Amino acid sequence: MNNYNRFINSKFVLPVLVFTLIFTSCKKEPGPGGRATIKGKVYAEYWDKYFVSKQDSSYAPNVDVYIIYGNEATFGDNQKAAYDGTYEFKYLQKGSYKIYAYSRDSSGVATGQLNTYAPNIAIVKTVEITERKQIVEVDDIKILK
Repeated sequence: MNNYNRFINSKFVLPVLVFTLIFTSCKKEPGPGGRATIKGKVYAEYWDKYFVSKQDSSYAPNVDVYIIYGNEATFGDNQKAAYDGTYEFKYLQKGSYKIYAYSRDSSGVATGQLNTYAPNIAIVKTVEITERKQIVEVDDIKILK
């Protein structure tokens, strides 16, 4: 390689490479790696098998809560609600998120067509994180058990 090629390679290629890496890696997608937090509670109503009589209601412990990052097709993380129904997803980037938990499906009660093969539906809350260190409190996720 002659001196001219070395000069061109060192003088132009390296800065272009550095410039490309800096600007393509600065775009942060929703997901882990940030300093924001999403938190909330799961509230449950406890019904009999056919949703005729409500037995009780309270904040629900030990319920699986899921988070979807941005436009992903599947959940990115999950956790169990604590003894008082609280959950918390920490270290998130700015962006859009969906938080959900599963509830019994009472939609067939009026017609007598309860779905016994797939009796759960997702109760979804959409959340937007707009600041780096933001703490977003989600309205209660209300489920039927």
